[in-house]
Amino acid sequence: MSKKSRKKEQSETPSASADVEIPVSEHISREEESESAEAALLEECSDIVSPESEVTESRIPEAVTEDAIGGEVPAGEVPTLPHVLEAILFASQKAVTPKELAAHLKSAGTTEPNSVAAAFLKIREADIREGLEQLRAEVAASGRAYQVRETATGWLLCSAPGFAPWLRALYPEAKPTRLSAPALETLAIIAYRQPIARADIEAVRGVAVDGVMQTILDRGLVKISGRAEVAGRPLLYATTQYFLDHFGLRHLDELPNAAELRHVPLPKATPEPEAQGTDDGGTPELPGVSEATVENTSAGNDGTEQAETPQEDTGSASVSDEESEPSSGS
Repeated sequence: MSKKSRKKEQSETPSASADVEIPVSEHISREEESESAEAALLEECSDIVSPESEVTESRIPEAVTEDAIGGEVPAGEVPTLPHVLEAILFASQKAVTPKELAAHLKSAGTTEPNSVAAAFLKIREADIREGLEQLRAEVAASGRAYQVRETATGWLLCSAPGFAPWLRALYPEAKPTRLSAPALETLAIIAYRQPIARADIEAVRGVAVDGVMQTILDRGLVKISGRAEVAGRPLLYATTQYFLDHFGLRHLDELPNAAELRHVPLPKATPEPEAQGTDDGGTPELPGVSEATVENTSAGNDGTEQAETPQEDTGSASVSDEESEPSSGS
């Protein structure tokens, strides 16, 4: 075969490499597809990462205005009484009574007579109580993290008990101090039977309560309310205002089973026998013997009385133990 015929056959028969090669048009179409995919991805990202104003406008409901977000009262409108009371309770550092709330509203109306505060210038205490009840119902129905509560000292806003774990984490240093079981028992006896003497408390518990009484006195849960009109005039103990606030009570009638437990018969301390013929000063009046004679006789028997004094102190110190044991057994 001549050289010319060989060249002619090679030009007519395509080579193996020519079969594998991709046309240029296909290269261009694939590049265009990748570029269009990148453009679509960039558009999606631009929609997600939008300006802050657009994000804010999309999240705020249409019914909420900018004035409402800023807390401004619309011009010409008067806030409702529950909302005004909510603002006062929120800003107050302590519980506020309905009487104090009425005084605040009247004072605001007097100070600014040309403002919306004048609408509550003639508010009554009964209206305040009704507004507080309505506010409490609204807050409870909305499921907020706080609640409106009435305590012994007035009304206040406080966090709901269900959020206690997060609040304890917020204030880790404020750990609550718990009362011991004997202290709680003693406090319960005082709360249900106040005013009550210490000897009667020991008769119920069957043990001495000196240390426990000092603990609850130091905590401010119990106070001395007076003296009993019996021999020796022992001190009487009663609960304090802090006791009601600490346990979330408005008054003592809210104690569990208060009406029943107040009338349950309990052991009482046996009173010490009094010497016959004693006056208010405690000096025995013997027939035919004057007070000066008794004093002289006592002065002449100093040695005998001093020798007998330790026995008398020991007996008087163990009176509560001896009296409480039979009482606890009964």
